[in-house]
Amino acid sequence: MNSEAFISYRDIWKAFGKNVIYEGFNLDILRGETITVIGGSGTGKSVMLKMLIGLIAPDKGSIIFSGEDITQMAEEHLVGVRRRIAMLFQGAALFDSLTVSENIQYPLLEHLKMSESERAARVAEVLELVGLPGIENMKPAELSGGMKKRVGLARAIAVKPDVIMYDEPTTGLDPINTNRINDNIIKMKEVLGVTSIVITHDMQSAFKVSDRMALLYKKRIEAVGTVDELRHSENKEILAFIEGRVT
Repeated sequence: MNSEAFISYRDIWKAFGKNVIYEGFNLDILRGETITVIGGSGTGKSVMLKMLIGLIAPDKGSIIFSGEDITQMAEEHLVGVRRRIAMLFQGAALFDSLTVSENIQYPLLEHLKMSESERAARVAEVLELVGLPGIENMKPAELSGGMKKRVGLARAIAVKPDVIMYDEPTTGLDPINTNRINDNIIKMKEVLGVTSIVITHDMQSAFKVSDRMALLYKKRIEAVGTVDELRHSENKEILAFIEGRVT
């Protein structure tokens, strides 16, 4: 894992009207690591993901991705950034009217020039990678919640991104499927070498998949460290969040 920052949020300030989200948000993310951002509901965890792909702009500050400032990019340049950053949405966000294969091919058609046979081969490859071979012709309605999440992950990795963002990836899943998703997050890092940003309230998942964790508290990053460092921290906010207590 590279010790140099691949993604840097630098002095980010953001408000939506009177609702202040960030006041000096700073976070460095290393190439190839899995970092999990924890924090209470409504603290702006998902906002940081949307900022990284240019869907929301900060009021102040910069976001450096692979040496370039996203906040200064024109829309046409952001398209290239978005191809390198994939997202697994909380609800998987599959198109109900399309087959699994068609869902996975959607970003391939949008971003890459590939023949029909090349696309079919890529679909088979990524379905195998997430443990769902041979389901190309099924529709989302025929899939369980855990299968939908894994198809969403297959679609995310189809374009071979550098970064995968996971927004509450285990929400609504039973323990078996939660473990499957966690194992897939680890596998994507090991097999594909991707940088992963995970947003979750599930502390057991965070402990399992993370190289480092960051606590978002009072409009900024309160603490960053390895799993062991945060679990054994003397910071009362960190301990309260981990243990589910109100401070």
